[in-house]
Amino acid sequence: MILNTKKMKYKNILQIDDDIDDCSFFSEALEEISDAQYTAIHNPLLALEKLISREICPDIIFLDFNMPAMNGIELLGEIKKAKVLLDIPIILFSTSITTEVRNKAKNLGVLDSLIKPSDFCVLKKLLSHIV
Repeated sequence: MILNTKKMKYKNILQIDDDIDDCSFFSEALEEISDAQYTAIHNPLLALEKLISREICPDIIFLDFNMPAMNGIELLGEIKKAKVLLDIPIILFSTSITTEVRNKAKNLGVLDSLIKPSDFCVLKKLLSHIV
């Protein structure tokens, strides 16, 4: 057995996604590859409130695009307006990402834009490269 001695990049991970099943899938994959703390918030407005108030202080955010009330690009824009949140890396993480959305996200400073894998092993591998 080879142990991974590489230090974890992120110890506190936030996923903002209205799909509870997607969050459970993400959480299960993350648990298998990392000891990081995981928080899921399903309401983008609540997530913004908790981030700005510093009630939650993630090291990285995985942000869905397709959400009611406020989509991922709108939320990303609001997060980037708050000086206290500027240093938090954000990955747009959605089931579909158009070129237009990818470009808007890039212009707003996302770390990356990734399509959510539907295969558990693929998700674990993807997360292991990030966290």
